[in-house]
Amino acid sequence: MNNKSMFQKEYLGRTIVTIAGLFIIVLTISIGAFLFYRGTATFTANHHSVAEFLFSPLWEPAQQGSGGKVGAAIFIFGSILISLFALVLATPFSIAAAIFMTEISPRLGKRVLQPAVEIFVGIPSVVYGWVGLTVLVPFIAKVFDLPYGYSVLAGSIVLAVMIFPTITSVSVDAIRSVPIEYKEASYGLGSTRWQLIHHIVVPAALPGILTGVVLGLARAFGEALAVAMVIGKMQAFPENLLLSPTTNLTAEITADMGNTTLGSEVNNALWSMALLLLLISFCFILIIRIIGKMGANEK
Repeated sequence: MNNKSMFQKEYLGRTIVTIAGLFIIVLTISIGAFLFYRGTATFTANHHSVAEFLFSPLWEPAQQGSGGKVGAAIFIFGSILISLFALVLATPFSIAAAIFMTEISPRLGKRVLQPAVEIFVGIPSVVYGWVGLTVLVPFIAKVFDLPYGYSVLAGSIVLAVMIFPTITSVSVDAIRSVPIEYKEASYGLGSTRWQLIHHIVVPAALPGILTGVVLGLARAFGEALAVAMVIGKMQAFPENLLLSPTTNLTAEITADMGNTTLGSEVNNALWSMALLLLLISFCFILIIRIIGKMGANEK
């Protein structure tokens, strides 16, 4: 193969990659612009305030014309509550599993446990939701003596199982990236394995672990189907933070978007929810970038 042929292939490959990258950029900007156009109609066309949308619990948008109430506070609160509880449940188990797979039993972790964890990533969300609906919801109703088991707790547990593989996989990669010199120096100073993990490995891998936590939170915040199947979809603040039903942004969008007329007040309000989710996703990405820069600066 002569130099000219190699140059042509390299140029072709670079051109394809550049076009693909530009396409992703244009697609992302187009989606953002479209959501901004649709999502701001609640405030420009229907003349509702941002404060009403974010903080009012009254959700009675008009199917035709304007004049209804578009307070999304219940949905926003439900999304935050369920996601945070899921994160609290999943994070300790994820970090513990990552430490076990890398520092306690690396051979078993690499050959058996990590592939098993990664299988959970490919399971469709409807499967998680169906298992939660048929197993978890009746179990919660029986254990807590409730007339029904649809609750924040059910949604949080389902979400915790769903984000567990994400946090675990990213944490494993972060812990494995800790330089071997750190461990050798720690053992050379007489540290035990627990002291090594507690004082050296976890602090050194903390930026990567936090990145996994934020990615898990982003996954939890954007999940729709599985959560909608187990939280009850009740448009009210939960009386009990764990055992009462409620609803969230993604469940409301999934349930009502197909039943609204394009351009109506209720349709515009749902697009505003979608825009809010996009902005929250951008915030998560920004947080990940900041954490990544912190980790790079520490190294």
